[in-house]
Amino acid sequence: MPKSAEIDAAYREACRLEIEALKPGNVHRFADGHRMSAQQFLDSAEVSASAVCHPGWPVGRRILDAIHATREVVGTNTNLGIVLLCAPLAKAAEASGDDLQRDLADVLGSMNGDDARDVFRAITLANPGGLGEAENDVAEPPRVPLLVAMREATDRDLIARQYVSDFANIFSGGLAAYRTAEKGGETGMWPTVFTYLHFLSEFPDSHVARKHGTATAENVRLEATSIAEKTRAISDEMKRLELLVDFDRRLKAASVNPGTSADLTVATVFTAKLNFVLHNSQVSA
Repeated sequence: MPKSAEIDAAYREACRLEIEALKPGNVHRFADGHRMSAQQFLDSAEVSASAVCHPGWPVGRRILDAIHATREVVGTNTNLGIVLLCAPLAKAAEASGDDLQRDLADVLGSMNGDDARDVFRAITLANPGGLGEAENDVAEPPRVPLLVAMREATDRDLIARQYVSDFANIFSGGLAAYRTAEKGGETGMWPTVFTYLHFLSEFPDSHVARKHGTATAENVRLEATSIAEKTRAISDEMKRLELLVDFDRRLKAASVNPGTSADLTVATVFTAKLNFVLHNSQVSA
């Protein structure tokens, strides 16, 4: 069973690796954007880690406290999606089992009304555009269990979809993309980049769809598919960077921020790190 310090370190590393990767349209160390800086995301990871990874805490409290801490230090919504995804993963990692997704399913299935209340409060506090327009408005006290509310949002929000599918898109497609890149000899930021491009090319980004409409989100997905194929085919790192930087500039010039794809990327890298810690904790136990 991973120690709480190992879970905390895995979360911080996942957040760091994501911000160090050149993710077109999103904030990263190569370029800020959307009135946010890479440093704000790094600061958000630091101040949210103790709540996200707090041993024994329920998921809802982890999420609410993490968003409170982020707002106090950063003052804007940098990490709601990250926290929504990583808090259940961190709690699942505390279990003694050897199957992280199975333990995650138990965590998600056991969330109660207090969790729903705290999650709704966190969403309201973070104030992400468009999330309060569902039938179960997050600005009001929850009238249904959290998973029911998430299920009602699955057609328009990929993070909600993870809650009702035991994070299927992360444990299958996301992890496969990450591991394929590693096995293919990719190092440094590139496994994270290819994980991000996987999500960006596989699904119309929820954040883009809320801000700019489904047609724009689909156009971004189609271009990301082409960019991902071209990047894989290029061996020269500078040429890869030129391709991604050009895409990045065009997306930011249009104020297009594929934030959901970035959130799913953090959660995937966190999952990969947790699986590594879980295996090595068992070996050394």
